[in-house]
Amino acid sequence: MNSTRGAGASGRWGWLWAVILMPLAIARAPAADQALPYPPQLQRDVDFWVRVYTQIDTNSGYLHDQYNLGVVYDTLHFGPNSSPRARQRIVNQARDHYVAELRRIASGQGLSVEDQHIKALWGAEATPERLLEATEDIRFQLGQSNRFRDGLIRSGAWQQDIAHALKDEGLPPALAALPLVESSYNPRAYSKVGAAGLWQFMPSTGRRFMRIDRAVDDRMDPFAATEAAAQLLAYNYRILGTWPLALTAYNHGVAGMRRAVETTGTTNIVTIVRDYQSRTFGFASRNFYVSFLAALKIERNPQKYFGAIVPLEEERFRQVRMPAYVSVGPLERALNIDPERLRDLNPALRPAVWRGRLAVPRGYELRLPSGGAAVTTAMLAKRLGPQLLLAGNVSRHRRALATRPQLVAAVLRPGANSGAVPVVATAAPAAASAAPVGTTAMGTSGPPVLASAGPAYYSRVRFAAAMSSESTSMPASAPEGDSLPEAAARFGLGSQRLLDFNGIERAAAETGSGPDTSLMSSEGGAQSADAQSDEGTSADEQPVSAAEADADSPSLGPTDGSAQNPDPTDYSVGPKGTIYVAAAETLGHYADWLGVRASDLRRINHMRFRQPVIVGRRIRLDFRRVPAEEFEARRRQYHQALEASYFASHRIVGTRQYVAQSGDSLWTLTQRFAGLPLWLLRQYNPDTDFTDLHPGTQLVVPRIEGVSAGSD
Repeated sequence: MNSTRGAGASGRWGWLWAVILMPLAIARAPAADQALPYPPQLQRDVDFWVRVYTQIDTNSGYLHDQYNLGVVYDTLHFGPNSSPRARQRIVNQARDHYVAELRRIASGQGLSVEDQHIKALWGAEATPERLLEATEDIRFQLGQSNRFRDGLIRSGAWQQDIAHALKDEGLPPALAALPLVESSYNPRAYSKVGAAGLWQFMPSTGRRFMRIDRAVDDRMDPFAATEAAAQLLAYNYRILGTWPLALTAYNHGVAGMRRAVETTGTTNIVTIVRDYQSRTFGFASRNFYVSFLAALKIERNPQKYFGAIVPLEEERFRQVRMPAYVSVGPLERALNIDPERLRDLNPALRPAVWRGRLAVPRGYELRLPSGGAAVTTAMLAKRLGPQLLLAGNVSRHRRALATRPQLVAAVLRPGANSGAVPVVATAAPAAASAAPVGTTAMGTSGPPVLASAGPAYYSRVRFAAAMSSESTSMPASAPEGDSLPEAAARFGLGSQRLLDFNGIERAAAETGSGPDTSLMSSEGGAQSADAQSDEGTSADEQPVSAAEADADSPSLGPTDGSAQNPDPTDYSVGPKGTIYVAAAETLGHYADWLGVRASDLRRINHMRFRQPVIVGRRIRLDFRRVPAEEFEARRRQYHQALEASYFASHRIVGTRQYVAQSGDSLWTLTQRFAGLPLWLLRQYNPDTDFTDLHPGTQLVVPRIEGVSAGSD
């Protein structure tokens, strides 16, 4: 394992310190299994998942109550080749039957033998009111025993590597059971919402720790994904402080679990699972920790449930670093290796590489069978010869587009400059410069730190983000490679408003016609025919069919891209129309997202002209024109684009500890950790008041590695 990992852990909420009397300290996660509590109050839930994982396979399933897992109404069975539609019809018929039964029992009519059995399942809860509520809570759970058994067998190939990765991060060894829940240890698993690989990373989360581009998707590589999973789990624990919360956050997100703790006033997983009510805290999130405990219980005594299990042997291989970009065909011939074997050893290479549309990238650590003589980079280069060593990776449709510049999709023309345009000096993208992206802060020494990349950046960007009364007018030109949605989202704007500021019609933007425009939207199917026909060139292309993804989806996988997000920031609107100010936000952002004037927001918050908003403080907003839900969506979209832009050229390779010195402030930290955006520093230290740092304050600082801008 070559990645650098730190051992730091961030503090908890200030209000939570008083509740649980926990001192501010940076500590490694405890490796003992005692860190994974087994609350007796959750026994019935664990028992349910043991049954799902060991007693019924994927041709059967339980019809059950989604809140009381001790209530299982029936076991449904399907034909081995039955279609999803036929299975759904059986489930619907059974559900209708038990809804009618529950209503009859609640009405007090004479009870049949079946009615008495159903009533007995509910025990003391079998009141008419509760039974009527239960008619809305009938759920179907597909069996998993065949998948789970296969997962126990497959796990042997990576057990040692996972054990090393967990130990390096100081994590409990028992976390090795998590892939049984996530993917049944299937490294090729790809869910219907886009989670991929052994550890089921969503693309946005995976890009923080791994390489994901047109040619490589490290989520599919069990070894790279394991290192990333260990980092993510360590991060979750540092922020949340308990393993039940940290594991649930793997499904529900760190922000969601922080909100659950704040709402319930406790870190107790039993209280949260039983009592926490939230639109997004659904069945999968409520059951994630108990399903993990069930998997752990089975893994520790597999013969009790499945008889003799013989795990696969540890996977062995050699590696050679690619000397240049090389097409897979010549590579197979030069190495004299079976194509299928090479593909099995290198699952991170995307379909476009195996189809010959893209080359294996330069610097890629290609895996080879362990037997035979070692192959060095120099030896491989000599075998291939200079004519097969490519300088870059250009897909077929991009070569075609090189002769048709009007069809170059989603690229801002570099150097265009037709005069002064308004640009807010507090909203430049993180990836545009090595300078950190942060937010305006008060109470800091030195110049105020703005969410910008500095004046040099404005000489290279031609688009407007006139969102507040503080915006300044200065000429700028566009850097090559920025897309319309990315450019707009970076500045907290919608794509249409960005076009409006620049006097560009959407039709012109999408066709590349019109004066001084080569903007082409990627939002509404405006992709060129050439691009659409070139399979495998999208970094987010799903490598399996929708039906296969649906069949492979984990029972409790994430429901959308934001669920697994490690960003701990709460972007929701709170009481009386207020929000907590987040890093990289300004009053102008809020005004633009709400369709109001910045001066209106300044007035209702009694703020002076040019007085900046302060990160972590509450501010009141005006929702007369835009509902809170739409505001939240725009706000999240802005931050997601900000993160996507940054992690397109950076990845996290570990953490380090830093103890604040006398004189440290938000400003000095931006100088000390050049290139680290303050929003990311705050994500690792969400409860630190950066406007009032004291000597001795302990911070966790992510270690960042640059990714080649042209990596593909």
